[in-house]
Amino acid sequence: MEVKNLTCIGCPMGCSLTVTIECDNIGVEGNTCPRGADYAKKEVTNPTRIVTSSVRVIGADIARVSVKTASDIPKGKIFACMEEICKAEMQAPVAIGDVVIENCAGTGVNVIATKNVSLKK
Repeated sequence: MEVKNLTCIGCPMGCSLTVTIECDNIGVEGNTCPRGADYAKKEVTNPTRIVTSSVRVIGADIARVSVKTASDIPKGKIFACMEEICKAEMQAPVAIGDVVIENCAGTGVNVIATKNVSLKK
């Protein structure tokens, strides 16, 4: 039996979770809401994260636009995703939801803009 201690990030409570793994059975203790159990089970079987960063914008009022992955990516792909984000740049104008990078790091997940950026005045 394997035991892992986690801090839940499913809600603002930040519960201390104890996860026990025995064969295919995963037990979770310490969660005060159902999201804690869901988070713990996913974290020990297939951890994923949403990546947030910024990308250079050419011809805009501001130098960079905030971006994020459109959904979770495997935790092990974060550094590869960030390498692609660091190399990317966009041409103004930029709208929320614009795709900055398609299929980032081979994850099948796009990186999208999270802010509107206007052309330089």
